[in-house]
Amino acid sequence: MSLSTSATSPAAIFPPTLASSTAKTATRLLAIDALRGFVMLLMLVDHVRETFLLHRQVTDPIDALSVTPDLFFTRLLSTLCAPVFIFLTGLSAWLYSQKHTAGETSVFLLKRGLFLVFLELTFVCFAWNAEFPPKTLWLQVIWCIGICMIILAALLHFKRSWLVVLGVAIVAGHNLLDGIVLGPDSPFFVPWSILHQRAFIDITEFTRARTTYPVLPWIGVILLGWGIGPWFAADVEPRVRMRRLFTVGIGLLIAFMLIRYVNVYGDKPWVQTGDALRTFMSFMSGTKYPPSLMFLLPTLGLGLILLGLFEKIQSRGSTAALAIYGGAPMFFYLLHLYVLKAMYLVAVFIWGTNQGAYFGFDQLPMVWLWSAVLGVVLFFPTRWFASLKQRRRDISILKYL
Repeated sequence: MSLSTSATSPAAIFPPTLASSTAKTATRLLAIDALRGFVMLLMLVDHVRETFLLHRQVTDPIDALSVTPDLFFTRLLSTLCAPVFIFLTGLSAWLYSQKHTAGETSVFLLKRGLFLVFLELTFVCFAWNAEFPPKTLWLQVIWCIGICMIILAALLHFKRSWLVVLGVAIVAGHNLLDGIVLGPDSPFFVPWSILHQRAFIDITEFTRARTTYPVLPWIGVILLGWGIGPWFAADVEPRVRMRRLFTVGIGLLIAFMLIRYVNVYGDKPWVQTGDALRTFMSFMSGTKYPPSLMFLLPTLGLGLILLGLFEKIQSRGSTAALAIYGGAPMFFYLLHLYVLKAMYLVAVFIWGTNQGAYFGFDQLPMVWLWSAVLGVVLFFPTRWFASLKQRRRDISILKYL
């Protein structure tokens, strides 16, 4: 799909190397990077909250009966991030496979998956803890994406239809396994904790790991992303693709409302509180760790709708700006973590801990304000790196970021 060079096109706003590359690269649509960039900015808001509002921490699922509505909906927005990002990882893998053999795609996914696991255990973990050696290895979203890539590297050799069925079965059925809880004395404790049970795993006398993101449901998500890949083939008309995205996205939202209303499967029950807002909050509150069916249906549904909308308006400058963030996701991820850690340490050095054991903002609007400031400031190094990736394809390490 080609892009024009009108006043509102990427070429009119951003460096020619980026605009021309986007126009010529058949395997990545601007809409995919724009959606990825959009959810990364939502992630930035959530991580600013995690850094400067720790004294108002939220539970999983969000406690709709005690959390203030402004904090609830701020956290709720961030629930889009992981499902959409992992889904787009599967879609991007399929697009990559269209210019490479199945073997080459498997090798690339395997190497990149291992690289992401390495990043999580080293640079990402240090950015959160500032400990070396770390006392706790937090196995979070980058670890999860890496493991999902490794699994997809093995499974992509099977028929796409089989992978779609498997993805649907995992996403829809994994809550049937919620009752299986193993203790450290079980020989299956470690693999089950990695797959489906959030737990601490003792590694040595001094180090443990926390499976924050059990990977089984996310494997289903990446398989579904791979499954819709043919919708983005070069010979598929944009209007056909957008119709499919809107139809399935709306269908997932309807399925969520119906199943959630019945209140018998897919997550912890919601409650009638006698207050319309609190009842709605309880209805919308889904478990993320691991992601329940009631968490994944609305987030994936909204993600598909947004993907269709971004393709519909992809000639606009705002979409191109979002695509800059989405074009260098790992660079942005690492950069924003270290910037936030530096900001926090500087704030503690200057003002000390003003919220008990933490330094923090008094009001939630400060989270949104600083998220906006950081979003603008980090745009420029991210744009530089995205341009570097396009210009220096001979540097293989860059494609992993």
